[in-house]
Amino acid sequence: MNEAMEALLERPDVARAREELERMDADTLALQRRIAAIPSPTGEERERAGFIAERMAALGLAGVATDGVGNVRGRLGAAAAGGPGIVVAAHLDTVFSSDADHTIRDSGARVLGPGIGDNSRGLAAMLTLAEVMHAADIRPGRPVTFIASVGEEGHGDLRGVKHLFEDPRFTPDAFIALDGAGIERIVHRALGSRRLRATFKGPGGHSWAAFGIPNPAHAVGVAAALIADLPLPSQPRAAVSVVRIGGGSGLNSIPQEAWLELDIRAEAEHAVEQLFGGATQALGRALDATNRRRAAGTPALTLHIEPLGHRPSGITDERHALVQAALAATRALGYTPALAAASTDANVAISRGVPGIALGAGGKGGDTHTMGEWFENVDGPAGIVRALLVLLATT
Repeated sequence: MNEAMEALLERPDVARAREELERMDADTLALQRRIAAIPSPTGEERERAGFIAERMAALGLAGVATDGVGNVRGRLGAAAAGGPGIVVAAHLDTVFSSDADHTIRDSGARVLGPGIGDNSRGLAAMLTLAEVMHAADIRPGRPVTFIASVGEEGHGDLRGVKHLFEDPRFTPDAFIALDGAGIERIVHRALGSRRLRATFKGPGGHSWAAFGIPNPAHAVGVAAALIADLPLPSQPRAAVSVVRIGGGSGLNSIPQEAWLELDIRAEAEHAVEQLFGGATQALGRALDATNRRRAAGTPALTLHIEPLGHRPSGITDERHALVQAALAATRALGYTPALAAASTDANVAISRGVPGIALGAGGKGGDTHTMGEWFENVDGPAGIVRALLVLLATT
């Protein structure tokens, strides 16, 4: 594979594309900044999606369209008889609200602003990749479908890509997600998750006069302690975290309800399901323990569990040609590849048996999901060259 990648780099059309990417570097960064300045919280991606759709159409991509949930797609090459060919995807949404300050500013060599890396970089790289393939007259052996997806972050629960796979005609040959900055990491293991909110409800009352009735806040505390003690498998890596707790109405009141939110993650679906079962049992034990301590004749607490998300897990074997192409491309460009696990749009493809990976789109970044998020355009074109090499090796 390494020799084949070296040969690919020497192809005249690829050499032209590489030169063009270097020439376009400042334009790509400007596009990235423009995208980041458009607020796009999960569920409110319409304005950014419209901008991406306009850019796709201007690049001459075929069949540019927005689907029922807001995903935008465009195609390079003839339509595949059985599906979209190779999919290159980048998600539209961010974790920041529309009223957050989306001013993009410079600080030395860094560009700062919410979402400047995750995932304005991925979107800009995807559009630049489509543009340079057209400019360099690169004709891949299979069609390439570029997709800007909705609902990748948080409560979005990979909604956009899940919607794509609901269509039986959507059968990609491979799925490549461009997500954030970076040039070395290759995500081939899909980190799965189950998320829920557990709410304990009771009659509530005065913290002195009604003491003895079952306390939902106590139940949350017991549940959190039991969940913290859940045994974790040594392999695959897994995590169970109580991430938010709330409830109550006053300092001198037993709450009528209290709740906790739980995030369960693992690199294998059986581990996710095992831990989900253990966590729900722990919630039931907390309910029983709190109710057993209540004063005689007082109403029992109830427990309500609300699912908040389910991200599927899986793996694209590192021996698969797609992963091997990503490893070889990274090395051919002079970097050291690192195989990794993460939760990305590629999760859905991998869980459906479609070879999938996620790649950084060049440069360096940090403080992701904070208002101080930054991007440094170090070797930015190399990330897009890597994506091009992987795409061509796959087609």
